[in-house]
Amino acid sequence: MDTRRYMISDAAKMVDVEAHVLRYWEEELELPVERNEMGHRCYTEENIRIFHQIKALKEQGLQLKAIKALLPEMEQGKVPPVVVREPEPVNDKMEQFQLILGKVVSQAIRENQQEMGKELSHQVSTQVVKEMDYLFRLQEEREETHYRKLDELIRSSQEERKKLGRKARKKEKEPKIKAAKIKEPRKKSWFFGAKKDTVTE
Repeated sequence: MDTRRYMISDAAKMVDVEAHVLRYWEEELELPVERNEMGHRCYTEENIRIFHQIKALKEQGLQLKAIKALLPEMEQGKVPPVVVREPEPVNDKMEQFQLILGKVVSQAIRENQQEMGKELSHQVSTQVVKEMDYLFRLQEEREETHYRKLDELIRSSQEERKKLGRKARKKEKEPKIKAAKIKEPRKKSWFFGAKKDTVTE
């Protein structure tokens, strides 16, 4: 007897369905699935075989209620009969034409969507490039204006320094003329020690 067990993720990969699908089938069909000591599902080779058959029957269009009725045969190892659904015959030529036309139109729409997607992608990328180019040019103009003003400021500052330098040199070259101070005789105050002429007799 094969004692190999699979976790739900491995079993889902083997059956090629999502793990939640296996859990759903297990609950709806009341399948006996073992659990380990931690309470996790452990699937046997037999469980996986039954899951494959359930999937095949689902793909043929059977509901879970119908599959549940076939489950005892599946558990005994019998393969349930394949359900083949005959396509409904198209009696009217108009219906045939509509079917063909529908296929052609749907194909054209798919192709058109791809072309529209490419065109839209191209337009968006072109618009983005133009917008980025505009923003770069705007940034360059701002920087150019900033540097031009800075340059003008530096030049005017240099001109002011030159003018101040010229004035300073001119003052140095001019002879220094000191104003001669003329000493005037001191006037004597009449109230401090003024001498009166006395006449001697």
